Amino acid sequence: MTITRFHRRTLLGAGALSLTAFLAACSSDEPMTSEEPMEEEPMDEEPMDEEPMEDEPMEDEPMDAAGMSEGAFAGANDKSVSGMVTIDADTLSLTEFSSDEGPDLHLYLTSGDDEAAVTAGTELGKVAWDEAEQSFPLDGMDLSQVDHVVVHCDKAKAVFGSAPLS
Repeated sequence: MTITRFHRRTLLGAGALSLTAFLAACSSDEPMTSEEPMEEEPMDEEPMDEEPMEDEPMEDEPMDAAGMSEGAFAGANDKSVSGMVTIDADTLSLTEFSSDEGPDLHLYLTSGDDEAAVTAGTELGKVAWDEAEQSFPLDGMDLSQVDHVVVHCDKAKAVFGSAPLS
């Protein structure tokens, strides 16, 4: 079979269109402009302590034995997610929550904050990107290995953001 210049252009155009549709699946409707200033946090100007650091590895700690844990959301993969998460007894609560809009956003309890952690994690259900206060029942789930709450777009298989629990 001979592939003509027309067929090559058609195939390249279809591939580009498919890639664009995939990348836009969970994007915000608000356009980004280069005129928007980036927010920078001021540097702490206090001198650092002169004490040597210990050689202990840093690890995420799972939820404490009393069942109370909390964390602050941060965006990932060029997405904006903010707010607080609190786990108390059998309820996970989101406060001051907001996220970039996505067509299929879900909340997950995970051990880590990447795609593999989401796949291995526990889905709590759909999360509304524009509702500041939301609650999810935990109904006796084992949270001993949970160290993150992740906002994930299931349609595009993309992590929007996460909150490390402490």
